[in-house]
Amino acid sequence: MIRKAATGDAAELAWFKSSYSDSSDPNDCVEVATAPGTIHVRDSKYNTQGPRFAVTAAAWTDFLQLVEEA
Repeated sequence: MIRKAATGDAAELAWFKSSYSDSSDPNDCVEVATAPGTIHVRDSKYNTQGPRFAVTAAAWTDFLQLVEEA
């Protein structure tokens, strides 16, 4: 897992609401952004200043498979 994106990377990412985010409140969801080989994840409530993390594309795929099985 990558805990912090390199400086400047976050501003260049195109964030969107995850289709797995189930909230009716647009300010209360999970947002993701893709980069080559990496998926970035953040909470929409803290989109500019809050924490975010990044995982490999393979780790994200594994996570989504677990979510679908649950």
